[in-house]
Amino acid sequence: MEFQVNEEHVFLLGEQGKLLANADFRETAPGVFDIYHTVVLPELRGQGIASKLVAKTVEEIHRRGGKVTATCTYAKAWLERHPQEDSIS
Repeated sequence: MEFQVNEEHVFLLGEQGKLLANADFRETAPGVFDIYHTVVLPELRGQGIASKLVAKTVEEIHRRGGKVTATCTYAKAWLERHPQEDSIS
């Protein structure tokens, strides 16, 4: 499973380019990025894809030198379970 990254999205494509999972993030203040939306197709839920998606998004934000915050409820809960990821309140 290989996630792809573009300017404000981390996503997973399936066969024929079908979007399987997606996380949207944006810079809300200098150096602060908000993960505001995540989605995984229902048929893929329960396989840990959402967790890997958020982890990849956090990794991408850190690669850009940013701090992470989340308004998406899933991403916010994920950050609370992974405090070592250097998020901000």
